[in-house]
Amino acid sequence: MSWTLYDKEGRRKYLTPTERAAFIRAALKLGGKDGAFCAVLALCGPRISEALALTPQRLDDNNLAINFETLKRRERGVFRAVPVPRELLDLLNTALGYRSALSDSQRSRVRLWPWCRTTGWKRVRYVMKLADIPSFLRKPKALRHAFGIHATEERITLGLIKKWLGHAKLETTAIYATPIGKQERALAKLTWRSVQKDFAC
Repeated sequence: MSWTLYDKEGRRKYLTPTERAAFIRAALKLGGKDGAFCAVLALCGPRISEALALTPQRLDDNNLAINFETLKRRERGVFRAVPVPRELLDLLNTALGYRSALSDSQRSRVRLWPWCRTTGWKRVRYVMKLADIPSFLRKPKALRHAFGIHATEERITLGLIKKWLGHAKLETTAIYATPIGKQERALAKLTWRSVQKDFAC
């Protein structure tokens, strides 16, 4: 299977840094369970099913991480820890009260968002609409792609991004190094700099 970050119409499947930031702001402004869910997708890059599978006991305060089960594998029980800011965990606790649930063996195993995938999709699309994201990009996968691209632009190694995204092969992760990044844009600017003044005429 050939992985690509462009659809059949030639449109990108990922959010730009500006769009990603707008989505995160919209999610934080919305708050509650919906906002918290969207913040996890944007800041951690999980598949939507992996986020929906989260339980209180998979939120690791002491390690500042969220432990996702990698669901796109044949075997179950394969987990990966994704580092997160303390503020995200605090947001999740405010919205979902997961810390108090940890003292109850039953509540600690109950899913944080007892939604089906369709409901999760609707929540994401709603926040994307609030953030004025183009309609063709209003999909949870666009957040996952944006996470991978942002990580590569920040020069995080592909091996670490592979781990965080739960990819089986490095070749899959390598697609996140292909979009136009800050460095490539700066280099390309050198090729048109001499004629930019002509556009002002």
